[in-house]
Amino acid sequence: MAGEPQDDCLFCKIVEGHVPATIVRETDTTVAFRDINPQAPTHVLVIPKAHYADAAALAAADPALAADVLREAQAVADEDKLESYRIVFNTGAGAGQTVFHTHAHILGGRGMQWPPG
Repeated sequence: MAGEPQDDCLFCKIVEGHVPATIVRETDTTVAFRDINPQAPTHVLVIPKAHYADAAALAAADPALAADVLREAQAVADEDKLESYRIVFNTGAGAGQTVFHTHAHILGGRGMQWPPG
């Protein structure tokens, strides 16, 4: 069921404290942690604590929680003193999503190219 923890979800396990992560921020509704395979000097994932498969599902079911994720993305950028940064939501396997729990990638600390590839 949407919003409920999933036993087979890596990010749900991080939220529950069953899988370790380098957590940089936590609120009542979100967790932000360093990516284990960083693609930039700052590469942090911001996830909702509630399980939604992707950004589209989150936006449709809980717009306020989607806003919390974006607000925390800004807080991560502020804490890392990023003047510019990229926020990426991969939605679906064809877009590169590998963990099907909504997450925003916050990337910064180096130049970014366009298109991203």
